[in-house]
Amino acid sequence: MDPVTAMATASAAFNTIKKGFQVGRDIEQMASDLGRWMGALSDIEQAEKEAKNPPIFKKLFAGKSIEQEAMEAFAAKRKAQQQRDELKQWMQYTIGSTAWDELVKMEGQIRKQRQETLYRQRERRQKFVEWVVIGLASLLGIGIISFLAYLGMKNRGMI
Repeated sequence: MDPVTAMATASAAFNTIKKGFQVGRDIEQMASDLGRWMGALSDIEQAEKEAKNPPIFKKLFAGKSIEQEAMEAFAAKRKAQQQRDELKQWMQYTIGSTAWDELVKMEGQIRKQRQETLYRQRERRQKFVEWVVIGLASLLGIGIISFLAYLGMKNRGMI
């Protein structure tokens, strides 16, 4: 997920959480919104990592420049940090400081789970596609060289 989309998801979930606190909803009632927000934050962090070290074909064929993606990831990360700080304040004032610690622990578990599943699968798919493209390009190159060698030998009367 690109950082702009992830930030839009995070902002929508955050606004829902914020409204929930304002009307006095329990944290348990907002669990799905918190999960959506945390997942989006995890996607933002992953986008930042990918912007720092993009796959080879993304460098060559990306629609956006690497610099633009890095700036989007940076801006999204800053906005996410602001949301995190505001959510921490809301939770500390309404529920207590231990609730924030529990939320951070839960966020770490969700992030770890997402890294083990979603991000690794996507990384494996990208590597597979890269190797297939490299393999096909190599075969094409060998085929062209072989064909040119055949034509050269044919013109010299060796075949």
